[in-house]
Amino acid sequence: MMDLRIFLPALLLVFGLATVWAQSSAPGDVCETKNGTSCEDCLKNVSCLWCIQTKSCITYPVRTILPPHALCPLNDARWGLCWMNFQILIITVSVISAIIIIALLICLLRCCKCENIGSKRFEAKMQRTADKLKTKQEERKAEMKQRHEEIRKKYGLSGQNQYSKFA
Repeated sequence: MMDLRIFLPALLLVFGLATVWAQSSAPGDVCETKNGTSCEDCLKNVSCLWCIQTKSCITYPVRTILPPHALCPLNDARWGLCWMNFQILIITVSVISAIIIIALLICLLRCCKCENIGSKRFEAKMQRTADKLKTKQEERKAEMKQRHEEIRKKYGLSGQNQYSKFA
């Protein structure tokens, strides 16, 4: 079974960015008051970003989505989890998203392809059955016609109907 710690950063990124976006109107001094504390204290607030290089707590730059390199390099930026840098978090979420999208596309293509193949097979089977029935019916007609001809010859009847002169 997969470890939940792998999916936690992705969830934090998705839900955390939404929370940060919602809190963007909050005063920016909240995170800066946590300068000089630890990464854990800084990241208790989802609108904060911890920079290891400067050991400072910064308000997450919502308008740029990714923190600029001048503010804090991605390798040193921590957001949501202290043990995972921002760059790995972005790569992880991107890879997981790409895998999910590719899996969905493959499933859709396979379902559509299988459905089309199934209907084509069914139509071909129905056509073969109809052709067999038609062939058997034609064979029976030919046999009946041959039997009627044999009976006419046996009793000396010509191909013409003898009662046609009375009509």
